[in-house]
Amino acid sequence: MSANREFFNRRLHSLLGVIPVGIYLTMHLVVNHFATQGEEAYNQAVGFMTNLPFLIFLEIFVIYLPILYHAIYGLYIAFTAKNNVSRYGTFRNWMFVLQRITGVITLIFIVWHVWETRIAAAFGAEVGFDMMADIVSNPAMLWFYIICIVSAVFHFANGLWSFFVSWGITVTPRSQQISTYATMGFFVVLSIIGVRAILAFV
Repeated sequence: MSANREFFNRRLHSLLGVIPVGIYLTMHLVVNHFATQGEEAYNQAVGFMTNLPFLIFLEIFVIYLPILYHAIYGLYIAFTAKNNVSRYGTFRNWMFVLQRITGVITLIFIVWHVWETRIAAAFGAEVGFDMMADIVSNPAMLWFYIICIVSAVFHFANGLWSFFVSWGITVTPRSQQISTYATMGFFVVLSIIGVRAILAFV
């Protein structure tokens, strides 16, 4: 029974990491990339997102609850997993370890980012270009954001590789090798989008 429960939890954790959390991450970085076109373009993009119908419902059930489950179970996996890169320093073993490390970094970042933006907005702060420009005007915060954005994107991209394997999409060594190239390419492209976006506020 416990084995079946663990199988279900791992599958749900994997699924939620892609749908909706990974999709939301991608959309969020793409919207932020409008900052590269100037303050007005960014504020218009943010305004469109914040004026979506049923926004509270979408945030709670499509963003926050899936992230919460994925994060809690992810922490359980991270701190119960047996890392053996010292004995078997293979590429996939290193990806396994980095997945856990970037997961913890990403969780810390999400909590901080929500506090700085959504919680601040609930107390009357205006979410927009000026808010982000003020946050990253501190060089330490700018580097914090860059490191955390790259960590979050890596966690998603590498998680996609695991998702394809665990859900039986890539079952052969050849397909898994192709998936590695594709997901790492996705990691590079989305990281560039995210980093360019945050640098646009400087």
